[in-house]
Amino acid sequence: MNIYVGNLAFSATDHDLRQLFEPYGAIDDIRVIMDRDTGRSKGFGFVEMPDGTAARTAIAKLQGHEMDGRPLTVNEAKPREPRREPSRARW
Repeated sequence: MNIYVGNLAFSATDHDLRQLFEPYGAIDDIRVIMDRDTGRSKGFGFVEMPDGTAARTAIAKLQGHEMDGRPLTVNEAKPREPRREPSRARW
């Protein structure tokens, strides 16, 4: 199950998320989303857990949990929507 983690501090790292989620079960992948231009976190990330039951438990326990003074938003990630082609000038 893919889990969205929002309202992260800009200093949060993949390692920080791993430490937060490991007590709830195995983790396949962790990604804190970084800004291409600044190299700084965008304030959200994703955690992939293979066991759905463990993932739901982690979501329930960590929703609203404070990390670096910020309450986290934790829920099941929605599927990524396909990107639209940029509109082209018609003249």
